[in-house]
Amino acid sequence: MKKYLLIVALAISSLVATAQTEPRASTLTKIGDSAPDFTFNIDKDKTASLKDYRSKIVLLNFWATWCPPCREEFPHVQKQIWEKFKNNPKFALFAFAREEGWDKVLPFKESNKYTFAMLPDEGRKIFKLFATQDIPRNIVLDENGKILYQSVGYSDKEFAELVTLLESKLSAK
Repeated sequence: MKKYLLIVALAISSLVATAQTEPRASTLTKIGDSAPDFTFNIDKDKTASLKDYRSKIVLLNFWATWCPPCREEFPHVQKQIWEKFKNNPKFALFAFAREEGWDKVLPFKESNKYTFAMLPDEGRKIFKLFATQDIPRNIVLDENGKILYQSVGYSDKEFAELVTLLESKLSAK
């Protein structure tokens, strides 16, 4: 019986940890949709709008400090995406901490030495425009604000697809 329960537990955990690029019931948007516009705090004293980033390829990431797959994904975001594209004027990256404020976001960012924009999304104000649950979640927008790519969860395969897409969109820019 213990062996059976262990097998079931392992199967369930592998399903939960595997990224999904196909739509889920929790996903409210689809590839080809225009991303909903929203305003957000780019830092404690400055507000921006998603529309301000039209003409750029934008990566939106939704995460939480307590989320193990998010924590696994972020070192890859830093090295394989941010460090590679941060100086590209046609690229923007915003990582929104679902239900967390500056009081949690800033210490997490500093303690992990991340240098990309990690921003609060208290009350899921932004997240709820795209989904009802499930993180980490990546969404790539084209220069016109249309959704090019969406994924839920983290896996090496999914992340490689994300990086390949960004390389293809930003190398010609």
